[in-house]
Amino acid sequence: MPDSSEARSIIPRESEGIVPDDGGDANVVSGVIARPHRKTIDGITNLAELGTRAPQSPPKNFKIFAGNANPKLAKDIADCLNMPLGKLVTTRFADGEIRCAIDESIRGADVFIVQPTCAPANDTLMELLILCDAFKRASAQRIVPIIPYLGYARQDKKVRPREPITAKLVADLIQHAGADRIFAIDLHAGQIQGFFDRPVDHLPAQPIIAEYLIGKGLFDKGVTIVSPDVGGVERATILAERLGANLAIVAKRRPEPGKVKVIDVIGNIDGEICILMDDMIDSGGSITAAANELADRGAKEIYACCTHPVLSGDASRRIEDSAIAELVVTDTIPIPPERMISKITVLSVAKVCAEAILRIHSDDSVSTMFEKFW
Repeated sequence: MPDSSEARSIIPRESEGIVPDDGGDANVVSGVIARPHRKTIDGITNLAELGTRAPQSPPKNFKIFAGNANPKLAKDIADCLNMPLGKLVTTRFADGEIRCAIDESIRGADVFIVQPTCAPANDTLMELLILCDAFKRASAQRIVPIIPYLGYARQDKKVRPREPITAKLVADLIQHAGADRIFAIDLHAGQIQGFFDRPVDHLPAQPIIAEYLIGKGLFDKGVTIVSPDVGGVERATILAERLGANLAIVAKRRPEPGKVKVIDVIGNIDGEICILMDDMIDSGGSITAAANELADRGAKEIYACCTHPVLSGDASRRIEDSAIAELVVTDTIPIPPERMISKITVLSVAKVCAEAILRIHSDDSVSTMFEKFW
């Protein structure tokens, strides 16, 4: 449980050579992870150093390519590693078919493809499969898709008879396309790792979000982490333990598709600063219904956090009109300008991805990046 001195220690100070990222939108904050001032196996002593130990010249046998789903994140990762993105051209035939061409030799290289399978999910997934196949046929040594957000992950089990398990199908497609290893952030369900027959590096975004919240003084007594549904209790519990906060759960049901009805709130939230924690926000119905219920029950202030800002349809408007004071998300999925609102703060996962790429390439442990968080 962090005390006040620990909380102060992670706030960026120019005297320590740590300054806020002033590039781009004022709402965008560079991500940092885990507890401050600790060493990792690679000798990193400060969280801000993640992704900054890149060599002075681009590494041999190691290339990063960007798909069209989130090119900005791919560029940020490459910048953290002090190297350019690989040369790749993606076009479409007249009938909409995707065509890609690799404009440099990648023979014998470790290839990392940054491509979340976010909306439009069918296009971004198909592009990832085509890219994997192209790199396989170009004799890459190892192909590692960097999938910050895995689409179709919510269809991970049969809820009713005669339904598909689409998450398993997608895992099979990615493997058969040529992926040798998978990198993902906050899968919708942890057991999806078992759908792959290849190694999966599954990293959480809670450490990034936790450090941001601590920097704002949102920890310890008077703060309650709230799971917006029963399925997210484990995720909320981890964050509550890291912040030394209380835990509450919103019990809800769906009387019909697209409708959410809150049944009860388990835990005392009267007069508390409440922080809703989820892995993704799609239509925004669940998170806003939970926030409004917390406000009705006497919550002092309400924040919401999620890793993946899917924000479909009227989600941004629902959040703007809700009791949520601030929504904290990461850049695993790009937010279109028309859906970006003043309540949204975006934390970057670029440094985390860059550090993980270095460790995967050098066959170092990836999980030790977060060993102090758990």
